[in-house]
Amino acid sequence: INFDKKENKIMLQSSDDYKVKALNEVLMTKISKRGLPVKNFSAQKVESALGGTAKMAVKVQQGIPQDKAKEITRAIKDAKLKVNASIQGDTLRVTSKSKDELQAAMSLLRGGDYGLTLQFENFR
Repeated sequence: INFDKKENKIMLQSSDDYKVKALNEVLMTKISKRGLPVKNFSAQKVESALGGTAKMAVKVQQGIPQDKAKEITRAIKDAKLKVNASIQGDTLRVTSKSKDELQAAMSLLRGGDYGLTLQFENFR
């Protein structure tokens, strides 16, 4: 098991593909036991490596991808809430004058499934 900080990948390598898949399952159970969201880890296909070994890359998702951010922004606008949603890099900023509107937007986003775990910060 190797972690590449630059590419945010965990590389799993073993003698055959069954062991790599089992290693991935063990990794996901350890991640869930530590309280980390498993949705933010995406396992890719098992590849054959040199020497008859197999390897798998597990991408670690940090932030919100552009397509997911657009989908979330569209869901907020379709709900007709009095909030402004803007995409800022890998984050999504939702602003409003009313705390109640922000809380309604938060409950809307918690209810939807966007393929990743959302975290809410700095609401006043």
